[in-house]
Amino acid sequence: MKILANRKVKLLFIQILLCISVFFAVSLALVILKPEQQALYTLFCVPGMGIAVLVFCYRYFQEENKIMEDAVAQIREYISGDRNARIECDDEGELYRLFHEVNSLAAILNAQAENEGKSRKFLQNTISDISHQLKTPLAALNIYNGIIQSGVETDDLPTVREFSGLSEQEFDRIETLVQNLLKIAKFDAGTIVIEKNQENISEMMADVKKQFSFRTGQEGKEIVLSGNDALSLFCDRSWIMEAVSNIVKNALDHTEKGDNVWVEWGKSASIIQITIKDNGKGIHQEDLHHIFKRFYRSRYSKDTQGIGLGLPLAKLVVEAHGGTIEVDSQIGVGTTFVITFLITTKL
Repeated sequence: MKILANRKVKLLFIQILLCISVFFAVSLALVILKPEQQALYTLFCVPGMGIAVLVFCYRYFQEENKIMEDAVAQIREYISGDRNARIECDDEGELYRLFHEVNSLAAILNAQAENEGKSRKFLQNTISDISHQLKTPLAALNIYNGIIQSGVETDDLPTVREFSGLSEQEFDRIETLVQNLLKIAKFDAGTIVIEKNQENISEMMADVKKQFSFRTGQEGKEIVLSGNDALSLFCDRSWIMEAVSNIVKNALDHTEKGDNVWVEWGKSASIIQITIKDNGKGIHQEDLHHIFKRFYRSRYSKDTQGIGLGLPLAKLVVEAHGGTIEVDSQIGVGTTFVITFLITTKL
């Protein structure tokens, strides 16, 4: 039997058998010598044997409990960050086999963590290299395009002027794509540092509105801000503005001339919410569960400018702050994004 492979279990069985044998022999001897008092002997021997067995079992389980407590302590040490924590398993039996497997699992997790750290470092270096390699030619191409545009200010070359303007738009799209790809890759690599401070939400949203002031003026749209001017959020200002800007841009991309984008914020109970809603085209219900996927494009969408990274990046930023982002939409009515943050309290 595998259960008897453990010497302590084997010793417990031997002790119980010896206890039973001794009390049986004593009872038998007393009954033979004085049969008229056999009921009295039985009355004393049976409880005595039971008490002895209970003592042996209690000592065994007390020792086993200490072993389990030590194992739990080592597991907690490992969870707390001590990668060298191990459970002693220098004996035989099923329990020690379990301990051995737990130790093997810890070793595997350590190896995986080490490999993941190396992969993240490699990815971080690769991202940095790609960033420098892409930024330099893009900057040069933008300069060349600007020179071309400055040379065709007259009406002599309308075609060149038209296509140089279109190429500038494409350069902007490529630059946005590159920047978003790099940011998302850094999140994946775990190299993004979130530096939180108490930031005034009203000021952040005003800066977001200012970013799109030229575009909204050109397209005849309006960004309407509404919220408590004194409300603050413990966050990384630049990253939260990045997330909200991406959602506002998405709203502007899917609205028409004369439409509005409302940015509202407020506090209730233990949460702070930032809501971005519009009265644009809306999103089909079957697309709502996919809009935070990278490069996702709806079969209903006629948008040829979007690259499908703004909303996934916004979700990464919000979740990095411990928040959640939800979306609701109706075709022809508009879309609403709700960003929710828990208010952390210091005990």
